Amino acid sequence: MAEPGKVTVEILGTDEYEAKYGESREPSALSIDRINELFHEFLLAVARPKRADSDGSRDLAKRLRDHLGSAPTDRPVVKTAYAPFDLPNVHLALERWFAADGRTHELIGMRGGRHHGELTLGDIIDAADRYDRFVVGAVDYAQLPISPDAELACVSCGFYLGTDGEERFAVLLRGPQDEYGRNKVEVEVLASEKEFADRLLAEVDALIREHNVFRGQVLSFEGSQFGHGLGPFRFHRRPGLTRDEIIMPSGLLERVERQVVGVARRRERLREAGQHLRRGLLLYGPPGTGKTHTLRYLLSHLPQFTVVILSGESINAIGPACALARMLQPALVVLEDCDLVAEARDYGGGEQPLLFQVLNEMDGLGDDADVAFLLTTNRADLLEPALAQRPGRVDLAVEIPLPDAEGRARLLDLYAGGLGLGQDIADEVVARTEGTTASFTKELVRRSVLIAAERESARTEARDVREALDELLSDRDRLTRRLLGVPGTRDIEDEEWTED
Repeated sequence: MAEPGKVTVEILGTDEYEAKYGESREPSALSIDRINELFHEFLLAVARPKRADSDGSRDLAKRLRDHLGSAPTDRPVVKTAYAPFDLPNVHLALERWFAADGRTHELIGMRGGRHHGELTLGDIIDAADRYDRFVVGAVDYAQLPISPDAELACVSCGFYLGTDGEERFAVLLRGPQDEYGRNKVEVEVLASEKEFADRLLAEVDALIREHNVFRGQVLSFEGSQFGHGLGPFRFHRRPGLTRDEIIMPSGLLERVERQVVGVARRRERLREAGQHLRRGLLLYGPPGTGKTHTLRYLLSHLPQFTVVILSGESINAIGPACALARMLQPALVVLEDCDLVAEARDYGGGEQPLLFQVLNEMDGLGDDADVAFLLTTNRADLLEPALAQRPGRVDLAVEIPLPDAEGRARLLDLYAGGLGLGQDIADEVVARTEGTTASFTKELVRRSVLIAAERESARTEARDVREALDELLSDRDRLTRRLLGVPGTRDIEDEEWTED
């Protein structure tokens, strides 16, 4: 007798076969049939070794068969897919769906097949049934952020063995697996009737929309899935800026507020009058004048808005950003420094700049969409031709200028009001900082405090401010001034070229 786990192959002639098995066949037919039979036994022994669990508790196919009451391969499979960053939404939606009265589920995991991400549920069941390639194992979880301060353990690979009344079914949830090339969330339902599976997926999708974890959040696209954050997203705390913290020429902030916040507050009146809610605002001006600061102020006064921030190359994600904004409206899509892509080409190699794709996405949302777009740029001259060729997407363009004398005095009071510097030094600073930016004033105050700290002083005095101002206005800090957005600042190389 052969040892357990081994296959013995006998080569018998016709006479020997008749003596052993009591039957006669043609030599050629006998050899082929018997060899085929033995080879099949050999493949099963190699591909399906004896289980370590004598009770079959890890047999995935048996577990599914026992739960369903019939062979899994006899049932239809219906599947759907979501973006990779939607795993928390899908996980929570399934939890909510199963929590309804009359429904139960058991969650089990799966082991085996390193590249199971490439297989469908049907493939997995077939491989588990025929070759034991997959067995019951621990459920895989992914710890993912769902807000700036909270994380959620989400099922990233698991079977829900569910019941709904008399219906018995299985749901396979798999999250993205970048190492295997599956950049999506997949949900597959194995049920006795396709109609039941369709209805389950439709109800889960409705729950995803109703309880979306992104709703009312401030998000930014990071341009990569491998850093901190959820998929390509990073969560941000909503700012809490007041009007007193925004320094602008008289009437300017009111125009900006009316375009973004005012429409949000009067949306019902506008709809009744047949007016669209979609709007676009362009903030332009030199670096450091406060465009981003103005954006932060607007976010402070739009607490119910979902905000998606795109910057630089992440503007390539304008399609998913607009889809998210459409689903989670009211929403604000922010395109920071969009002049950086004004000359970029799209992936299709066409002649239109990426900015045209952005503008087309804006137009494609429809007039009834409660979505605002806010674009910022340091180079309005680059954007103007594109905007002129795509009219109507941006309804208001507002220049954020360099602060005048009154503005610089208010900025100094904002950043240094608690230092008690006195009016004389304040007037001196205002007089000497003509043509500088809000960022320059903020850095001036920070450097003044640092100089005072280095000389072990308990308070910042006028001489500290003068020393800091002398440094920032000196030749050695030309590049610093340039980085703080002060226009007209030339570095040493510029002067050398000019002299030549």
